[in-house]
Amino acid sequence: MPQFSGVIPPVVTPRHTDGSIDTDSLKNVTKHLLDGGVSGLFVLGSSAEVPYMTDAERALVVSTIAEANAGAVPLIVGANEQTTNRVIEEARKVIDLGADAIVVTSMYYAIGNAAETETHFRAVHAAVDKPIFAYDVPVRTHFKLPVDLLARLGRDGVITGVKDSSGDDVGFRQLLLATKDNPGLSIFTGHEVVVDGALLGGAHGVVPGLGNVDPAGYRRLFDASQAGDWAGARREQDRLADVFEIVFTPNGRVSGGAAGLGAFKTALQIMGVIESNTMSVPMPALNDSETAAIKLILARNGLV
Repeated sequence: MPQFSGVIPPVVTPRHTDGSIDTDSLKNVTKHLLDGGVSGLFVLGSSAEVPYMTDAERALVVSTIAEANAGAVPLIVGANEQTTNRVIEEARKVIDLGADAIVVTSMYYAIGNAAETETHFRAVHAAVDKPIFAYDVPVRTHFKLPVDLLARLGRDGVITGVKDSSGDDVGFRQLLLATKDNPGLSIFTGHEVVVDGALLGGAHGVVPGLGNVDPAGYRRLFDASQAGDWAGARREQDRLADVFEIVFTPNGRVSGGAAGLGAFKTALQIMGVIESNTMSVPMPALNDSETAAIKLILARNGLV
C-alpha cells in the first residue's frame, strides 16, 4: 500500500440552530469517526460545506478537528481557493493549523486548460512541504482532470494521491490502469455505492460522505477487500447502498447539496452524534417527515 490508504471520510461541519459552528458536535463527529476505525480525516471538503464558510470558520473547523484527533490519524485538509496563489496561501494556513496533507482542485471560476492546470499543481507543490492530493470534482470546478496529467504528476512526485469524485467510472478505471506501475500514488474513490468494485479494480481507499454516518461499515468493507473476501465486501456494500437511500428522502424538495449533506447531518442528529441538522445559509435543513424517513432507513440497517 502507498502512504495513504483505507477509509478517509470528508468530515461534515455541524452548526448550531443560529448558524454558528458547533465545536462540541464537531468533536463528537471526530470521535465517532475515529471509533469507527477510519484511516484518516478529510477536512474542509465538499461534505464540510466549505464554499459556504468564512475564513474564520475554516480555521476554527481545522483547529477543532486537529485538537479532537490528537494525532490519531492523518489530517488531509482542503486548500479550497480559485487560483494558484490563493491556493498556496490557503494551504500554508491549514498546514499551520495541523494539516498532514492538502487537497487541491483545479482552478475554478478562472477559465484554464490542461497546461495551466499542470502549472497550477506544480506551483503548489513547489510552495508547500506537504503531500498533495489532486481532487477531481468537475461538478464543482467544471474541469475534468485528464488521466495523463494525473499520471504524470504522480510519476514526478507532484501529487501523492487522487480523490476521484468525477462520477466517471470508466475514467476512474483508466486512471487505475495508467498509474498501476506507480506504487507510491494513492487512488481514492469518492463514490459511496461502488466502493467494492473500485477496490477490486485496484483503488487504495475511499473518501465517502456517507462514512460520516457509518464509518465502521466502510471499514468492514475495506478490511474484507484486503482479506480477499469479495463476497463479504459485496454484502457490506449492499448494506451501505441501502443506507445511502437517506439522500433521496427529500424527493426534489431541496437542492442536491442540501439533500445529500442534509441527510448525513440529519442521520447524525438522529444517532445523537450532533445537536442540530442545520445547514449553511441559504440551504434549508431537512424537515420532520424527511427525518422520520431517514430514521426508518437507519433502523433497518442497525444504526439506531
